[in-house]
Amino acid sequence: MKRLRWVTFSFVVCAAMAAYAQMSSNVSVFATGFSNPRGLKWGPDGNLYVAEGGTGGSKSTAGKCDQVVPPIGPYTGGRTGSISKVAPDGSRTTLVQGLPSTQAAIGDISGVADVAFIGNDLYALISGGGCSHGNAGFPNSVLKVNPDGSYSQIADLSAFQALHPVKNPEPDDFEPDGTWYNMIAVDGNLYAVEPNHGEVDQITPGGIVTRLIDVSETQGHVVPTSIARFKNGFYVSNLSTFPITPGSAARYTVSKLGGVTSIQPGLTTVVSIVLNGNDNYFLELNTDPGFPQPGKGAVVRLRGGVFKTIADGLTLPTGMTLGPDGALYVSNVGVGAPGAGEIVKITLP
Repeated sequence: MKRLRWVTFSFVVCAAMAAYAQMSSNVSVFATGFSNPRGLKWGPDGNLYVAEGGTGGSKSTAGKCDQVVPPIGPYTGGRTGSISKVAPDGSRTTLVQGLPSTQAAIGDISGVADVAFIGNDLYALISGGGCSHGNAGFPNSVLKVNPDGSYSQIADLSAFQALHPVKNPEPDDFEPDGTWYNMIAVDGNLYAVEPNHGEVDQITPGGIVTRLIDVSETQGHVVPTSIARFKNGFYVSNLSTFPITPGSAARYTVSKLGGVTSIQPGLTTVVSIVLNGNDNYFLELNTDPGFPQPGKGAVVRLRGGVFKTIADGLTLPTGMTLGPDGALYVSNVGVGAPGAGEIVKITLP
């Protein structure tokens, strides 16, 4: 079965197997009890904030708007997405609940995709919203989240994509509301990556959305998932399409004005990038050919033009961030049963 999105039914099957491979010795469990954990960031208060996809829902919007075509759609939605706060000792509390979550006909779940901070202000990227996801009253969007867990919408990303289509959308795997994935804060603005349409957009705190780059225009349907800022622009990496071909993903260097200036090949199913000094760290969902399997996720370092695996044995990892202690923190079992997700700590060699 050819798949052109960032997830597939085999993820759910693999996660349901619940069998963990042996993780490398520098990996330890930091926190547990998450439902489809995705992007994560350390806040200025010293706590770790984790976006959770939730558990989907049963509400259908069939007949009310364009639906995602079978076998992927139609989706059903609910309000089971959330954001968790994790203290330095690994204890977890729920900061926000009742956010959009959606489940595809083949089992994929999306909800809150990522979080980011501008100063002390927390922002959340919603990927499970919109009418095509069974959540007509809550579009895919960027939310500003208050310390008490209340929130307000600052940008309607569903509306932006409808009004600003990319050059080369993939017709066999098109989602009207998009499947937003990664978000970072740079110089007082937010930058969000959308894999299904293939774009990176800038969102100001005031809610103005502009396109940094239409990845589809020059690269086709490479499924961009992740972004990091370096001094001369941005790095963007991609998942590529399924079945997995090892080495088919890449790091794209994007100028501050948009446009790919160079390509570093040799990666596989990248879902997150972290920069630490001159080192680039890439979170790979699955390193083997075919479809995702438990225990095949890894973190790969790029140093001096050479790739090296520095952690492996991860199961369907979905997000990564650098901690204040210099370690990497990864959302592990990012697709699975409710409460099965965890955050692992990776001590860098």
